[in-house]
Amino acid sequence: MNIPDMPVEVPVDHPNEDTEWNDILRKHGVIPEKPPDRSKELEEALVQAQQIIHDNRLEGKDLDELDELEDEEDADFLDSYRQKRMDELAALRTSSVYNQVYPVQKPEYAKEVTEESSKAYVFVLLTSSAGANTESKLMVEIWRELATRFGDIKFCQMQANLCIEGYPDRNTPTILVYKDGDIKRQIVTLRELRGDKTTFRDMEKLLVGVGAVKVLDTRLTKDVDEEPRKTNGIRDSSRKVGDDSDSDWD
Repeated sequence: MNIPDMPVEVPVDHPNEDTEWNDILRKHGVIPEKPPDRSKELEEALVQAQQIIHDNRLEGKDLDELDELEDEEDADFLDSYRQKRMDELAALRTSSVYNQVYPVQKPEYAKEVTEESSKAYVFVLLTSSAGANTESKLMVEIWRELATRFGDIKFCQMQANLCIEGYPDRNTPTILVYKDGDIKRQIVTLRELRGDKTTFRDMEKLLVGVGAVKVLDTRLTKDVDEEPRKTNGIRDSSRKVGDDSDSDWD
């Protein structure tokens, strides 16, 4: 009588243990490789993230803020950041060739907008036919501020109906973002921003979002936590001119 072969049971330690026997079994494919230690990977990733944060702790600080850290930071390390910031400022001065809002007419649109976008980002604001709707008025004011602060970006403006015949006023303001001859972003009215509550800060976020301004650019408005002020129905006269929270269009 033939006796069928019986499977041979191979003694196995706990398959995830690091033992000499388990190493032999893994080598011969008897048991699978030990799964990676996820907790160790997570710990290494956290350590790496903390190191990156530490190495970049001075990013985004202006020269005055760097001066305030003289007693806290290594002198050579601080000097290297000062030089880096001064180089960045020098580069911005060289590239800041616009610094104003450019009114554009249809015949010159290709040259002043499309072709110019090969040199820099070009933002075009299309306003209502008479510039009379609330959102158009708001954006005209913000456009001027943006052009003054971010002189390396060209800000243009024209009435929408003079750019596109029959363009409805209800679609204004419209913002067009050009780079390298193409439209990179289009915003029709301010609904996707904050409507007539849109602020200078909201537009700064747009500049960063499309890549026209770096996220750590020192020209960006600093984050300031402000608690609501009690004014008993009277506007606080100490509020600074141009404060976004006190817009004439709120």
